[in-house]
Amino acid sequence: MHFRIRALDEVTQRVVSTSLEAADEADALQRLRERRLTPISTCLAHASGPGLRAGWLGVALRGRTPSFPVELLAQELHALVSAGLSLTESLEAIADKEQQAERSAVLARLLTSLREGRRFSVALRAQGQLFPALFIGVVEAAENTGELAGALERYIAYAQRLQAVRQKMISAAIYPAVLLSVGSLVALFLIGWVVPRFAAAYRGGGRSLPWGSQLLLQWGEFASRNALSLTACLGLLLLGATLWVGSMKRRGVWPRLVGLAPGMARWLELLTLSRLYLTLGLLLQGGLPIRPALALARSVLPGSRAPSVDEVSVRLGEGWSVSSAMQAAGLTTPIALRFLRAGERSGQLPQMLHRAANYHEAETARWMERFSRAFEPMLMTAIGLVIGLIVLLLYMPIFELAGSLQ
Repeated sequence: MHFRIRALDEVTQRVVSTSLEAADEADALQRLRERRLTPISTCLAHASGPGLRAGWLGVALRGRTPSFPVELLAQELHALVSAGLSLTESLEAIADKEQQAERSAVLARLLTSLREGRRFSVALRAQGQLFPALFIGVVEAAENTGELAGALERYIAYAQRLQAVRQKMISAAIYPAVLLSVGSLVALFLIGWVVPRFAAAYRGGGRSLPWGSQLLLQWGEFASRNALSLTACLGLLLLGATLWVGSMKRRGVWPRLVGLAPGMARWLELLTLSRLYLTLGLLLQGGLPIRPALALARSVLPGSRAPSVDEVSVRLGEGWSVSSAMQAAGLTTPIALRFLRAGERSGQLPQMLHRAANYHEAETARWMERFSRAFEPMLMTAIGLVIGLIVLLLYMPIFELAGSLQ
């Protein structure tokens, strides 16, 4: 593909125009980074004619990056390498069966780097926007020990563990989310469609209405006169809320916002620590020294915890033990601290880190189950009370009229 690009030169701080040949979008972005150019706009020249169309780099400037199924690649590589194929042969086999052009281009770049004599970790790091630093670190440690198959197996188990925790959290949130959505839709239907019609029916009755019913019916009359404006406002509100939540996730503030809910901060902290222990255990078990392992583990934690990991690394350089340094940085619990000390005494620190992660994950899973059992009935009760109150206020004038006729 031939790209025509306007970019900012990071050295001279001037806007330049250039063109380059690249296999695909990811390759073009990587080549620009190597030349220390930041893309401003780009056009992709069609091979069949002089026309130009907008390239994907404009999307990349807004924060979107190409994706690649790293876990799937690790599983396929593990199966082929374990069967006795070399790394190059394994990648060739995966590339031959790949049908998506973008993924094929990624695999082709990896194969080219390997055939040029580069290490696999170096080839992966050259496409660092596609491959997480943790995966690259696992591969680099395996290259030093010669146990690529074992390292891939541990990485697969690690990714599956994280996926299992994520699925538990999603499963626990699905039913309350559905219940809240349905309840909200029913309440909006009553307020936006049923109440205005009751208001029209009661308008000419000439009877005094209870205060609550009168207030609700006044809202119904207002809604019937401004239905289009209210619908547009509701749509804009939902769109704004969606964009705001997405912004919070991208900036990494989402966990802190969730932690403001009563009782959530402690369990979010346990999930964060269990992920740290699991990541450190994976890297140490692969043969990586503790300080490089901490540097890689830093990338999987929220930004608010990164200074604590740096603090641990500094203390380790001063001669502190792992357990003492992590305790001083606030990265332990009473149970995890005892696991760490036992691991230091026995020389089995990676295994003890895994046990600490297992313990806290099980504890969090039990809390999530108890929380779901208590929260779901409370949510159902609250929704039932809101809908019941609306219906009661609507029918209260009818009940009073029926009582006066007796």
